[in-house]
Amino acid sequence: MLDTHELGRRPGSQRRVSRSAPAPEDLGIDVLGVPPASLIELDLRLEAVIEGVLVTGTARARLVGECGRCLDPLEDTLEVELQELYAYDDQDAAEDDETRQLEGDLLDLEPLVRDAVVLALPFRPLCRDDCPGLCAECGARLADDPDHTHGEQIDPRWAKLAALTDERPNAGDGGDAGRD
Repeated sequence: MLDTHELGRRPGSQRRVSRSAPAPEDLGIDVLGVPPASLIELDLRLEAVIEGVLVTGTARARLVGECGRCLDPLEDTLEVELQELYAYDDQDAAEDDETRQLEGDLLDLEPLVRDAVVLALPFRPLCRDDCPGLCAECGARLADDPDHTHGEQIDPRWAKLAALTDERPNAGDGGDAGRD
């Protein structure tokens, strides 16, 4: 919560705010997010307008997670732009359910920061753009072994026949010698 009392309600008045706030729980997606209770750096400008308080600025947070291809741990920093209008609580905002409301002189930044951070996260985070990932058959990390192969694959429908040809003795080894 951020107190806007000192800002007043005269349109055009503004105030800069820089602060750190602990990250809320579950700020991210399954494979990448902001660690709980780590600090989010906020650099904001609060401006009084006729309808309420316009908040603009940036939020910076540390991200931790794992690569979407090779599952290696990764760390990064995310900076997102913020902009939101908070309507005064005495304004009639019933027409627009999406307008955020001030609670007295307080505004809640958590939903704004949560929306901006989650929308800015990559759907599939990568440790590097050309990450080859893992082998689909054995799970080997392909970045460590770029020439990784499993030989020629046999169609599973024919695998039993291939096993029979491996068991049959060769003609030149004397296996058929006593059959005449």
